[in-house]
Amino acid sequence: MNQDKSLSRYRTQRFGFFMLTVVAFFTSLPIILVLLILIVKGISAISTEFLFGMPSNGMKSGGIFPAILGTILLTLGTALFSVPVGIGAAIYLSEFAGDNKWTKAIRLAIINLAGIPSVVYGLFGLGLFVIFLQFSTSIISGALTLAIMTIPVIISTSEEALRAVPQSFRVVSISLGATRWQTIRKIVLPEAKPGILTGVILGLERAAGETAPILFTAAVFFLPSLPQSVFDPTMALPYHLYVISTQVPGMPVNFQYGTALVLVVFVLSMNIIATIIRSRARALRQW
Repeated sequence: MNQDKSLSRYRTQRFGFFMLTVVAFFTSLPIILVLLILIVKGISAISTEFLFGMPSNGMKSGGIFPAILGTILLTLGTALFSVPVGIGAAIYLSEFAGDNKWTKAIRLAIINLAGIPSVVYGLFGLGLFVIFLQFSTSIISGALTLAIMTIPVIISTSEEALRAVPQSFRVVSISLGATRWQTIRKIVLPEAKPGILTGVILGLERAAGETAPILFTAAVFFLPSLPQSVFDPTMALPYHLYVISTQVPGMPVNFQYGTALVLVVFVLSMNIIATIIRSRARALRQW
């Protein structure tokens, strides 16, 4: 009788694993198909001239280097403004703020801000940075707009990572004479680094692929030269892809798919680097 029950549980377990595998396969299938289509149709456009050249002939030939550089500058600017603010706010909410109605309201507001459509952030950035502060259409306007859009994601994920660190770590550290800030800096933050890094990369990946916010604040159709300062406008891969796909008649198809492939590789590279760093950090954890 017991043997029959064990066999039944084993079969149920195997069936459950099989169904999970099937679900995972069909979930991953669209992503794999998209990548294959981009590679097949866009790989012929990839060349040194395409990656490092300036666009020419109405962007029907030449390269996309200004768009690549602009995307990198906007992503770095977003990280510069959003990461310190987001992690700092997460530390305050997790380690210092009391559990009261005000902090609950703040957390609810952060969750709601994370779900606002990106075009709303673009209009906000247009009104505040471009018009009111007179930064004009520029890299800094786009970076600040993307940073505001990214901060709620970083706060939420970083706070969860900090809360996941066992409370006993804090108690032992303080009992040994460390101050509260020393405990946070030396104990809590290193242990929460994998989760914090995940939130940062998720936010920056979204920022790197957004079109609507930079459409109003930073991106332009074409530039004859590279930007010289953060107060200059820039080309960017998401907006460039939109333009050559919808606004340029007779655009070579392989250029469109090649630009999309470069953008996907850029985002995936960020993810791979973060995964490697996160895996090494997790391997060093003691819990």
